[in-house]
Amino acid sequence: PIAVSEWLSILPKNAGIANDNVPMRVLVTGGSGLVGRAIQHVVNEEGGAKEGEEWIFLSSKDANLLNTEETMAVFEKHRPTHVIHLAAMVGGLFKNMKSNLDFWRNNIYINDNVLKAAHAVEVVRVVSCLSTCIFPDKTTYPIDETMIHNGPPHESNFGYSYAKRMLDVYNRAYFEQHQRFYTSVIPTNVFGPHDNFNIEDGHVLPGLIHKTYIAKKEGKPLVVWGSGTPRRQFIYSLDLARLFIWVLRDYKEVDPIILSVGEEDEVSIKEAAEAVVQALDFKGEVVYDTSKSDGQFKKTASNAKLRRHLPDFTFTPFDQALKETCDWFVANYDSARK
Repeated sequence: PIAVSEWLSILPKNAGIANDNVPMRVLVTGGSGLVGRAIQHVVNEEGGAKEGEEWIFLSSKDANLLNTEETMAVFEKHRPTHVIHLAAMVGGLFKNMKSNLDFWRNNIYINDNVLKAAHAVEVVRVVSCLSTCIFPDKTTYPIDETMIHNGPPHESNFGYSYAKRMLDVYNRAYFEQHQRFYTSVIPTNVFGPHDNFNIEDGHVLPGLIHKTYIAKKEGKPLVVWGSGTPRRQFIYSLDLARLFIWVLRDYKEVDPIILSVGEEDEVSIKEAAEAVVQALDFKGEVVYDTSKSDGQFKKTASNAKLRRHLPDFTFTPFDQALKETCDWFVANYDSARK
């Protein structure tokens, strides 16, 4: 197969890239979720949209992306020039462990339908969202964009991981066969307002926030699942949204890019729990239930490629972003996903 770099050298100038004089019409799948809401905020409140652009945020009410006909119909209706693809079946460690087949099958269907529909209506740019869990379990650290396919992912969430990993295969194949400039980003652990704060099925940080809130309200100990030793890089959803828009406009590669804070900003689950305790002013006892699985110990990712493109990008400090997220959750407790 011809290398992406070779294609770039022989394609006509700006092939597959929108004319800057033509306003973009951006379709965001999964537009009502954590990252979708953050992109809406950046577009509407921070001047993220340029004059004449149209941004359409889809939710599951607009189309069932598991269904080929419904997916094609919603793409035909809106005829986007650009797509940010966020829609996915997602869940935390324990939901993944119980349902690997469902995570594999549903995400493969969603991704195939979305990219097929995008190609059919001649979308010039698709940016899909992957996850650091796609990387091999047995690897060296820090992980980078060249290591995605170097071995099997962690067994706890192999269904989701392989399905997401295949988006990179889709992108390369669409480029080679149809010269489509479809790419993907790989964020580390995302958190922020509008997250899924479900304790059983959500991700670690929103789950900790919800459990701490309840423990404080009921005057009970906070029980943290696992030993607290695993380490994670957390990225604030608003920072990720700003980077997503930059990728959509200015990142001209098919190869994926990791969107993450630096390696030095990695924290343990214990440190994250202590930060939540402080943000919510919890005064009770904290207990670690070591009968619960820790999952993958660490997934330390390099953001060197991002820094080569955006050396001056400033991430929101973790404690500040966490406090804003906790304050949002408390203020919106009745309507928050939980």
